[in-house]
Amino acid sequence: MTTANDPWGRVDADGTVYVRTADGERVIGSWAAGSPEEALAFYRRKFESLETEVTLIEQRIAATEIAPAQAQSTVQRLLKSLPDASALGDLDGLRTRLEALTGAVDARREEAKAAREKARTEARDVKERIVAEAEHIAAEATHWKASGERMAELLEEWKAAPHADRSIEAVLWKRLSAARNSFTKRRKAYFASLEAEREGVRVRKERLVEEAEALSDSTDWGGTSSVYRDLMRQWKEAGRAGRDDEADLWKRFRDAQDKFFAARSEVFAAKETELRANAGVKEQLLAEAQALLPVTDWRAARSALRGIQERWEQAGPVPRESRDGLEGGLRKVEDAVKRAEDNQWKRSNPEAVARAQGTVDQLRTAISTLESQLAKAQARGDQSGIRKAEEAIAARRSWLAEAERTLAEFSS
Repeated sequence: MTTANDPWGRVDADGTVYVRTADGERVIGSWAAGSPEEALAFYRRKFESLETEVTLIEQRIAATEIAPAQAQSTVQRLLKSLPDASALGDLDGLRTRLEALTGAVDARREEAKAAREKARTEARDVKERIVAEAEHIAAEATHWKASGERMAELLEEWKAAPHADRSIEAVLWKRLSAARNSFTKRRKAYFASLEAEREGVRVRKERLVEEAEALSDSTDWGGTSSVYRDLMRQWKEAGRAGRDDEADLWKRFRDAQDKFFAARSEVFAAKETELRANAGVKEQLLAEAQALLPVTDWRAARSALRGIQERWEQAGPVPRESRDGLEGGLRKVEDAVKRAEDNQWKRSNPEAVARAQGTVDQLRTAISTLESQLAKAQARGDQSGIRKAEEAIAARRSWLAEAERTLAEFSS
């Protein structure tokens, strides 16, 4: 066999194959089945296979497709295989590349560690938020349906969230469980008290319904209406019973009221018809009374008015909106007849006639006396006396004219 050389090794005459490294030559095999060139080619292919593994691990580490521990294991395995590798090529270069990968793996391990720590921190933050909200709901919530749904959502969010450190997660889970239990107890206690409260309301409203039903046949329209208003006030203040009980009780309560008020409306409608008929009668009587005006014969007017008043009383009550107009109209006629009667009485009163006659006589005597005084003053030429006498006479003549008119009214 001849010899053959390669930049990274050789084959000697007895078929021994060597590889060159920084530490010198090393036997990597023996070749007797073919030519030295075939031996070199065979061991080159082994190197290429080894180099392919190194390249692949370099790519996976660069692409972060492999866990740091697995990458480190692969790099260490390849490094350990290099001193005894039966391969022809730049083994020192492969060692340098693998040693460089060790630093990269360490960096990736730190990155992965930091990422895990960040993920755990974020997971802790997420679960702390979930727990805090659950504890708030457990302590403060009063909208039970929405709060119960939110509690269920928080549990699903917990399950979907990433894991935090086991010790921290155990504490948070204990708090979440306690919050859920507390909420459930509060909700059960609330609905238990609500049920008791609703039962109390049902009992109170049952009593109100019984009172309403007992009054439904009453004919004491005013008093019973007042009682129904008070029952309605109590109904509103009583609160609400359970949905079904509330609906049934309200129907009975309303039916009792409707029965009473329907009967009252029927009676009032008949009464209203009667009152309007009475109003028609009184309108005719008022027209008859107003025909007596102006009063010329007070005796005849008073007699006619008396008959109208008797029929007026017999006609009965009228609607409220008509009452003032009718009563006021008749009152005006009554006042006119009364004034005519008073005036006639004044004119026929003997004492009044005597007083009027006395006044006339006194004024005539006074005027006669003043005329005598005037004549004397004129005879004396007493201008001041003349003026005073004339002024006094003029005043008394004016008074006399008014007194004579009054006296004439008594004699008319």
